[in-house]
Amino acid sequence: MPVVIRLARAGAKKRPYYHVVVADSRSPRDGRFIEKIGTFNPLTEKDAPHRLKLDMDKVKSWLAKGAQPSDRVMRFLDAAGVKKREARNNPEKSKPKKKAQERAAAASGAGTAGAAAS
Repeated sequence: MPVVIRLARAGAKKRPYYHVVVADSRSPRDGRFIEKIGTFNPLTEKDAPHRLKLDMDKVKSWLAKGAQPSDRVMRFLDAAGVKKREARNNPEKSKPKKKAQERAAAASGAGTAGAAAS
């Protein structure tokens, strides 16, 4: 059973509030979870002390048991100094896709042909 530490959404429409939960990775985002270990309120100021509340003892014990944090939870843990988050680097993501490359080639081909005719 792969276990993850992730956010489960709560709160009203357009007023998000998240619970930090430990859950089976197969269960739905807002569905069944094993344990609630904290809360996150993204609508408060970034430096507010009550924006993120985590029970660090429970977090550390679940990490020791092999639970994998989600990307957002990993950012929280990195900020708290619990676990180091590796920086992502995907140079392929910023490159234009196939259709955009074809359009650029066609535009450059039409531009050079038009300039040569003048």
